Amino acid sequence: MALFPRWWLDDNARSRVLLPVSGLFRGVTALRRSLYRQGLLRSHEISAPVLVVGNVFIGGTGKTPLVAWLAQRLSARGLRPGIVTRGYGGRADQWPQRVTAESDARLVGDEAVLLARRAQCPVLAGPDRVGSARLLAGECDLIISDDGLQHYRLRRDAEIVVFDAARGAGNGRCLPAGPLREPLSRLAGADLVVVNGGPLPRWPLSFRLRPLAWVNLRSGERRAPDAFTGLAADAVAGIGNPARFFEQLRGLGIQADCRSFPDHHAYEAEDLPVDTGRRLLMTEKDAVKCAGLVGEQSWYLEVGAAPDAAAERALDELLRRLTADE
Repeated sequence: MALFPRWWLDDNARSRVLLPVSGLFRGVTALRRSLYRQGLLRSHEISAPVLVVGNVFIGGTGKTPLVAWLAQRLSARGLRPGIVTRGYGGRADQWPQRVTAESDARLVGDEAVLLARRAQCPVLAGPDRVGSARLLAGECDLIISDDGLQHYRLRRDAEIVVFDAARGAGNGRCLPAGPLREPLSRLAGADLVVVNGGPLPRWPLSFRLRPLAWVNLRSGERRAPDAFTGLAADAVAGIGNPARFFEQLRGLGIQADCRSFPDHHAYEAEDLPVDTGRRLLMTEKDAVKCAGLVGEQSWYLEVGAAPDAAAERALDELLRRLTADE
């Protein structure tokens, strides 16, 4: 995915010129959803409840840490969650792929490996979410679909839509005039709308990405989030919203020379700073692809989703409802 165009965030001439195309896109997406709802296109039900965590805003909302939080929450209650994910960017010859913490991100995708590391539950990656979910249904009490809000072939029992507080709904327009995959009216069908970074007036439930530790890519050494406060560093981010990570570094008091890459970027050695004498900092999603490319002073920031009190209650209630018979 290309880096996010800033003009998607407000009303401007470029966006207005594209409104006719945006209207066509919106009509096609509405027709497709209607065909599934009427049964003219088939949605497949599986034997376990399905919770979809996705977005209408194109990328970079922070849904993956929330998926990991949900899986950890279920495991803490003695339940058996499973996760299905697209495996975007993976180049495996056969799908689905069962993903572990040691899987090669080049084959199964960076988000899949990140989820396997953090959620510590079964993770299957592949474009056929229905097939993946069926394979997990026999061993799991609840299937969480990471992304896939628009993947209507997989029938779902509940939906959580995630927004980013800094960008909200952008200019509120659908692609290509704005950043939305579906119009905001789509949210009426969602069970919860949760905002990453703090509440917004129309969506009061929120969570924040809390820094947990700096982890060395080579040795696994862990240091406190404030370990590099006041230091200069190099930083890279190939995620949906690199600015969020760079702002997090500034909040930790780190003076970083920052470089952005497209989401799911396949790093090569020449992408990374060499012999600068400074630490190289990145996200955990970047780290799963960079371990063999970096020096000894390379670190990733481990973060965890921290819902506010109201969001935590709402999320827990939704999980209880979905697993009431388990």
